[in-house]
Amino acid sequence: MIIRGYRPADLPDLYRICLQTGDSGEDATPLYRDPDLLGHMFAGPYGRFEPSLAFVAEDQAGVGGYCLGALDTRAFEQCLEAEWWPGLRLRYPEPDPAARDRWTPDEQLAYQIHHPWRADGDLVAGFPSHLHIDLLPRLQGGGHGRRLIERQLAALAERRSPGVHFHVSAGNRRALGFYRHLGFTELRPGEHHVLGMRLR
Repeated sequence: MIIRGYRPADLPDLYRICLQTGDSGEDATPLYRDPDLLGHMFAGPYGRFEPSLAFVAEDQAGVGGYCLGALDTRAFEQCLEAEWWPGLRLRYPEPDPAARDRWTPDEQLAYQIHHPWRADGDLVAGFPSHLHIDLLPRLQGGGHGRRLIERQLAALAERRSPGVHFHVSAGNRRALGFYRHLGFTELRPGEHHVLGMRLR
């Protein structure tokens, strides 16, 4: 297994892994009619706008994991608002708010495309960078996640980021234990835990 920098040809793998780990670490394929929606939200933008902070884990079976990052979360959000979301909003109509309690998983993500989440100002003040990491089951448990995280943290530190944060769903107990073991601390509990680490 090797860890290497992202290449444009890896983009379909980012989308595939995002979907196959998109249900609190489990395969979300049965949940979505459109298999690209999760990737549009959580993987594709990093390959396009932050490729130097995208790293993949590859073995003989192909790319099986990634760690994606953004150096400046607020600038990344602004970039997506200008260059990423507008095209997707044309493809995915905003669902009817009056029918929110009947939205499908696809409609829930379509709503997020029209109303993307913004990081809190107090969070990005101290931890301006953020990351996403996902590994397929065949690459879990062998130290590969640690190596991916370490590669990402080193890259962010080289760019003089003072701190990094990311979100973990409350139901993903295994992941929470893994990140705490690596030295991340909980910045904010809730439905989605916010973990962080100071880099300098």
